[in-house]
Amino acid sequence: MARFDFIVLGAGPAGRRAAIQAAKLGKSVVVVDDRAKVGGVSVHTGTIPSKTLRETALNLSGWRERAFYGQGYRTRATICSDDLDQRIGKTFDYEVAVLEHQFARNGVQTIAGRGYFKSAHEIAIKRELGGSEIEEIIEGEKILISVGTRPYRPAHIPFNQTNVFDSDSFILQPQMPSSLTVVGGGVIGLEYATIFSALDIPVTLIEPNEQLLPFMDREIVDHLVQSMRERGMCLRLGCSLSYVYFSEKGDPICQLADGRLIGSQMVLFAAGREGSTSGLNLEACGLEADGRGRLEVDRTTFQTSVPHIYAAGDVIGFPSLASTSMEQGRAVACHAFGEPICADDQAPPYGVYAVPELSSVGMTEDDARKAGVPYECGIARFRETSRGHIMGLEAGILKLICHRDTRKLIGVHVVGEGASELVHIGQAVLNLGGTIDYFVENSFNYPTLAEGYKVAALDLWNRLQIAPAKSSPEKPRRRKKKAA
Repeated sequence: MARFDFIVLGAGPAGRRAAIQAAKLGKSVVVVDDRAKVGGVSVHTGTIPSKTLRETALNLSGWRERAFYGQGYRTRATICSDDLDQRIGKTFDYEVAVLEHQFARNGVQTIAGRGYFKSAHEIAIKRELGGSEIEEIIEGEKILISVGTRPYRPAHIPFNQTNVFDSDSFILQPQMPSSLTVVGGGVIGLEYATIFSALDIPVTLIEPNEQLLPFMDREIVDHLVQSMRERGMCLRLGCSLSYVYFSEKGDPICQLADGRLIGSQMVLFAAGREGSTSGLNLEACGLEADGRGRLEVDRTTFQTSVPHIYAAGDVIGFPSLASTSMEQGRAVACHAFGEPICADDQAPPYGVYAVPELSSVGMTEDDARKAGVPYECGIARFRETSRGHIMGLEAGILKLICHRDTRKLIGVHVVGEGASELVHIGQAVLNLGGTIDYFVENSFNYPTLAEGYKVAALDLWNRLQIAPAKSSPEKPRRRKKKAA
């Protein structure tokens, strides 16, 4: 039986970062993944292909140039599914090659097969060899579960991989439907709905909650919603899906709980994901997943209830971002082998790659109100900056939130072109404890969208000049009447 210092189940962002970090600490490491190629959900069906699809759609449709050349402008007159698939395939091959090189360079072994627990320290791996299935057992001192998630597929939805898809099958065979209904207004649903809307496909979005993206600042989400409505997207918020049936022509029809019917050529069901833990035989190691297949961990060390077994990435739930998963994986390897973990006091950025993009770091207005923090906001509109006008941007805002008394930056929220890049400037100032004075007193390249930080900070500065009311104002004194 082969023995390793560290066994990693799953080759996604958390698993690969943990494996490489442990290898750099001189440990023997093996990564077990049930796919033939490394990368996990992120590379195969998640982050990389979906963002590639977005960039392809914006480039081929001419979306970014329409403010100048009109809404009828197209880079390519017709766009087919092959156009979408070709770029995704090239990006996938590149990402896999990079990861394989990183593993090889750091001495990380990989095994393609289905891994599951035999005991708390033993992992069985089933894989194909010479046309037959064999089982191999390996032993690990420390084990990381980073198997990611899979789409939630309720039994009453008739998935058929033809015109009713989940988010994984949808990206594996991208198509250009004549119309699309997206069920689920979370991050994945919003991204796909707005991407296909940018391709001039009529899109209907069904979401049972009245508010989209509740973890982000209301104002920038409202800006996104307004943009979606202005370009003709049909939003059914506060509406739940009862079931899906098919017309005589075979097209899917969505029946809403309020009785309304929504017909389209294709349906994408993107209402949630669940941890891919059902095949791990967790009982053998003393663990149990929740109803959505997720594992509970200590959020500092990422240890499960079995101390030598860790879990990280999407399988532990929110925030389920590739960026945070990578840092979780690195923290696992450091803790497992006695290295210090950096204090988790840095606010991570969140990015939603819709059209337009959204990105946030730090407190929202709701957060500040609930915490009782005295705050003020400043806004910069992209269309009012020189670079925004040059680029033909009609939408987009950059919002800063600061502590009213100390002027410290406590929140940065961006919606519009390049939001996921712009947010990092604010992230650095916020996490270093800086104030809005940094933006006021420093110069920015001109013309740039980053100049919006100065514009928003000056807007904030003006608002902070208004003297706050006294907590207990004095009552006006009455004048004594003079004696007659």
